Amino acid sequence: MSTVLPPRVTPKRKLPDVLAPVALNARQRSTTHMLASLLLDYPDAEWFARLEILEANAVTLPAAISEPLLRFITRAREAGSSQWQKTYVTTFDLKRKCSLYLSYYATGDTRRRGTALVTFMDAYRAAGWEFDAPELPDYLPAVLEFSARSQSDVADAVLAAHREGVEVLRAALEGMDSPWSDVVRAITLSLPKVDQRTRDRVLALVNEGPPTETVGLSLPMPTFRGTGFAAEAIGVREQS
Repeated sequence: MSTVLPPRVTPKRKLPDVLAPVALNARQRSTTHMLASLLLDYPDAEWFARLEILEANAVTLPAAISEPLLRFITRAREAGSSQWQKTYVTTFDLKRKCSLYLSYYATGDTRRRGTALVTFMDAYRAAGWEFDAPELPDYLPAVLEFSARSQSDVADAVLAAHREGVEVLRAALEGMDSPWSDVVRAITLSLPKVDQRTRDRVLALVNEGPPTETVGLSLPMPTFRGTGFAAEAIGVREQS
């Protein structure tokens, strides 16, 4: 007699391939981060209306970065707004490892989340900028927009401190064969090489996911419904 039992052990997921950074000057890096910021935003009518100008900027970048961005734009046009919006919500609202909120990867739904968000606010102010958007300050498109427009060492430090989250997001999207993986791939290509400590942390998060404690949580993870970021209507503004 044979008995079918559930597996007692399952293989852990492997770390995604390490991407060698692409050599970019300051303007190219800024352009990459602004394009990624806008393309990761909710795909409303305004989002689709600006695809042509985003495409025109993407072609000015090195091929390793422009190709995934252009491929993403093509897939968006082919899918159409209704299907693209549905896929967006399914991807980023319903999957823990596809959060666009960077501190979530390190703190999850725990009490530490509030402290992490305050740290993001402090970082914006330290660079002479004020966060002014309906989203939380760790929202990846806002952080990328901050990086693109400020070109500040503080923005670089914020991205470096949350590199694990970006890599886990990329791994999750690539595992789903999501079109948004192309955008996150472009981001990682613009960042410095991942060190071994970061690789170890990424692997742990890929396998285990973000922390799930909910007791005492003061700031719950929001459900994204779109803010319509535009190049001229930014989520961070320079202090006067």
